[in-house]
Amino acid sequence: MKEKIGKKDSSVSGFNVGINDGKDAGQTVFHCHVHLIPRRKNDVLDPRGGVRYVIAGKGLYYEKMTGNCRKIRH
Repeated sequence: MKEKIGKKDSSVSGFNVGINDGKDAGQTVFHCHVHLIPRRKNDVLDPRGGVRYVIAGKGLYYEKMTGNCRKIRH
């Protein structure tokens, strides 16, 4: 998959791979699936710590969808 994506978009320089297994791990779609997230140099200020906020405004998507927003603790 990495090679296929690289051929279509040469700006992709890395990937995050993730699986949320269970409600307490953040899973909201309860079937097996893997997240393959293409990354680019400088796509975020600091890429350490995961991918929750890679897409601006999407970090709290479930809370926004359900109206159950909570304060983010950093």
